[in-house]
Amino acid sequence: MSDIQIREGARKALDAHAWQGAYEAFVSLRDREELSGEDWEGLGEAAWWSAHPDESLEAFERAFATYSSEGNPRRAAAVAIRLANEHADRMESALWNGWLQRAARLLQDQPECVELGYLEMSFVRSSFDRGAVEEAIEHASRAREIGARFDDRDLVAFGLVLHGGSLVASGEVERGLGLVDEGILAAVGGELTPYAAGSIYCITLGVCRSVADYRRAAEWTAAAAGWCERQAITGFPGVCRVQRAEIMRLRGAFPEAEDEARRALTELTAYGRLPQAGAGSNEIGEVRLRLGDLDGAEEAFRTAHQLGYEPHPGLALVYLARGRTEAARASIATALADAADPLNRARLLAAKTEIALVAHDVTDARAAADELSEIASRLDSPVLHAMSHQTNGSTLTYEEDATAAIVELRKGLRAWTEVDAPFEAAQTRRSLALAHRLSGDETSAVLELEAARESFARLGARREADRCDELLRAGDEETAGRRVVRTFMFTDIVGSTDLIGTIGDEAWKDVVGWHDETLRTVIASHRGEVVRTTGDGFFASFGDAGAALDCGIAIQRRLAEHRRRHGFAPQVRIGVHSAEATAVGEDYAGLGVHEAARVGALAEGGEILATASTAAAAAMHVELGEAREVSLKGLPHPVRVVSIAWRQA
Repeated sequence: MSDIQIREGARKALDAHAWQGAYEAFVSLRDREELSGEDWEGLGEAAWWSAHPDESLEAFERAFATYSSEGNPRRAAAVAIRLANEHADRMESALWNGWLQRAARLLQDQPECVELGYLEMSFVRSSFDRGAVEEAIEHASRAREIGARFDDRDLVAFGLVLHGGSLVASGEVERGLGLVDEGILAAVGGELTPYAAGSIYCITLGVCRSVADYRRAAEWTAAAAGWCERQAITGFPGVCRVQRAEIMRLRGAFPEAEDEARRALTELTAYGRLPQAGAGSNEIGEVRLRLGDLDGAEEAFRTAHQLGYEPHPGLALVYLARGRTEAARASIATALADAADPLNRARLLAAKTEIALVAHDVTDARAAADELSEIASRLDSPVLHAMSHQTNGSTLTYEEDATAAIVELRKGLRAWTEVDAPFEAAQTRRSLALAHRLSGDETSAVLELEAARESFARLGARREADRCDELLRAGDEETAGRRVVRTFMFTDIVGSTDLIGTIGDEAWKDVVGWHDETLRTVIASHRGEVVRTTGDGFFASFGDAGAALDCGIAIQRRLAEHRRRHGFAPQVRIGVHSAEATAVGEDYAGLGVHEAARVGALAEGGEILATASTAAAAAMHVELGEAREVSLKGLPHPVRVVSIAWRQA
């Protein structure tokens, strides 16, 4: 076959989007003769689409050099812009800036041309990175104008979606989304080149996600599927498989979401886009977490972290599910410290609320829920409103305002149902059941729990369904929502993180296993009941203060004896407080529980700290430390506490 025939075949394959065939033909031609700038550019395009990213970059660089030597500055500038965008996607900022500046230099003496429009388009991205949104709007507007003058459909569409995205970022959400819709319509309608269409689809999903408009994103995803089929396109890292996976996951299509995320992870890794690949691994973790596979979820979140992607709130929620409440709280606080993006911050705040409630820190939960509500009001997104109603309702339940909680949770349930998010709707049903139980309406509680259990089972979320079964078994029309007076104990291993670093994970598992078995045995022998684990400790309940304080003394003495005989036992702090609370299934809610948790957090390692009123009620013949007034987080007034002496003479 002659060189002319090979070249013609390569270009025909490129036009037909037969990417692998075009790639092989151009490589064959390259091995036989020196390629023209156009042929190098064709090889770069074919290599890019057939997943040979490094060869694609090399070919584009050769195209740039050839166009430059041929005295074609406009084509050289166009290729330089493409190279700049590729390096930007790889997070290689110096190379990105270098190629962009080279393109600008080549075009500075040129009359107005379409390449100047693409340069303006690239400046939109650099403006965004500097936070100069108004500047980005100006660049996008000029790109649209130049595209219209030169009848370049790709550039016009790029200008529309970038202008729209910039307006959304500036707060003009409705106007901005209108421009985005107009731009992507040309992409899915087959009016654009494949690279432009795929890039525009990716930008559109990003804009939709920035305002949590998943319904719009889902509609354009369905339309884009038809475009991919018509264009013979099966894979494109710019087509944002990660964001498609997120939409699938939100709609409860967990197997499909995981498959899409795994393809994204493979493709993006091959293209050298490691942080984006990390987003794919993070999405795998989100699916695994919902399916109850904590090991698989943690592995995926850790991989995301290694690739440069923030793994929270997912990883923090894995810690919470494993009972590592303090690790979950620390992780979510760290992630929130520099989370500026409103949607990302909203997701972190929802997780912070959930974690804080498990830790009985209603103050932190309320602060997070209120901030989330403010973000939802500002962005006016159905998903964020649903998230806000759900977290606010759960917090109101712990604040013992059952009526307000039911109203909020019913709003959240309707909102999640309207956006077709079955897993989140089932979670909200379960929270709604607890609010009904708090109000004494066990019939409604059972109704919601059964509906939630069926939804979880249908989605394959077996662990979540089992939690509903546990709550159903705990339900009792005579006790649900009943006010009781109990003495609450919170225990916690002090310095657990440092200990893990010192003795290693395997030895730590042995220590925790012994600790848990020992404390459960001592609590049971003192007629107490373990309500639940709380990170590295327990939340327990007793019928009277004397039994609780006797138990605390027995725990500390058992630990001290083990320390004396075997050389080591973890330092444990204990807080005890008697109060009225609301029985919610096998759990308890109310300010008294929160106060007991705060007293426990105030204790030192090896200390039993009790409220003075609890110690007085116990009528025990033990030595008490001097009573002191302390301020406890979330409580309006100081509380008198006293240390209980437990060491034997």
